[in-house]
Amino acid sequence: MTRLKIGIIGLGEVAQIIHFPVLESLSERYEIAAICDISPKLLEVIGDRYHVPNRYVDAAEMTSLPELDAVLICNSDEYHADCVIAALQNKKHVLIEKPMCLTLQEADDIIRVRDEMGVKVMVGYMRRYAPAFVQMVEEVKKLDTINYVRVRDIIGGNHLFIDQSSKVHRFDDISEHAKLDRADRAAKLVKDAIGEAPADLRSAYRLLCGLGSHDLSAMREVIGFPKRVVSARQWNNGRFMSAILEYDGFHVTYETGIDHIRRFDAHIEVYGNNKSLKVQYNTPYMRHLPTTLQVNETNGEAYSETVVRPTFKDAYTCQFEYFYDVVVNDVTPKTTPEDAKEDLQLFQMLIEAMRENEPNS
Repeated sequence: MTRLKIGIIGLGEVAQIIHFPVLESLSERYEIAAICDISPKLLEVIGDRYHVPNRYVDAAEMTSLPELDAVLICNSDEYHADCVIAALQNKKHVLIEKPMCLTLQEADDIIRVRDEMGVKVMVGYMRRYAPAFVQMVEEVKKLDTINYVRVRDIIGGNHLFIDQSSKVHRFDDISEHAKLDRADRAAKLVKDAIGEAPADLRSAYRLLCGLGSHDLSAMREVIGFPKRVVSARQWNNGRFMSAILEYDGFHVTYETGIDHIRRFDAHIEVYGNNKSLKVQYNTPYMRHLPTTLQVNETNGEAYSETVVRPTFKDAYTCQFEYFYDVVVNDVTPKTTPEDAKEDLQLFQMLIEAMRENEPNS
């Protein structure tokens, strides 16, 4: 079996808890050949732990390493577009954590350079690679009618799960210049995306790009892109939001927010005439907690409730197996940059609906 040499940009909590252990478990497919982070201490600790010879503080320099086949990008999303384009220009295939980027212009730039260089870009919407979700997509296609859909993601902050289950290395060796550059870049990109906006709407946009991209991307695969946003509201300084989305023949309610309760309630439920289908997720920060498909159905005189657990294999492992086929077997990924661009378009629609509901609008 061909082993792909992969470089990783960004060595934060998601890389430490998920990406490195998953890649290590798939050692017949992947070799971690290079790592990059702006924290020198983190580079040393992670590099020593996984015996990675090539260590960089500059992403563009790492992507130019000749022996790399692919690059995993999981650093702060303000820098995603720059890192993707640097990797593409060096003819590396790319797996990029969601959100792919923060603006439509960045998305167009990524698509253009990908096409110019003839390599693959896959966006890491790992929930869409969970076998229970894949099964749900097929089951929804069999429904004669959709009456209603609910998309919900109300969770406790990630640290509530991480603190009890994982050790994450964090070092305070990042320069003040780098911290200021990140903040300035974030402000500029959000302004480019949604224009002048109050702080709560800017915060809501970042929540959509972060947590919301999981839910709305998966929703789009299940039922397509909505006709319009009927209404949307945000509160608690953009940390909670709800919306009603219109489709042909039915509506969707979407609700999301982050609090301090140590629980993870993330699901999509589709209601047909005599059957409902619900994919239920759990926190990805504790690996191998299963994603399940719940089927409630009336058939004649009988009513049944079924919980389907296709596997304990976590969605990230499924995603990396899929990316391997993208690179080695020339599979076209379903989570393309074009697909990710639709998220950004929907986020803008939601923000505009929220703006209409602002007290001073």
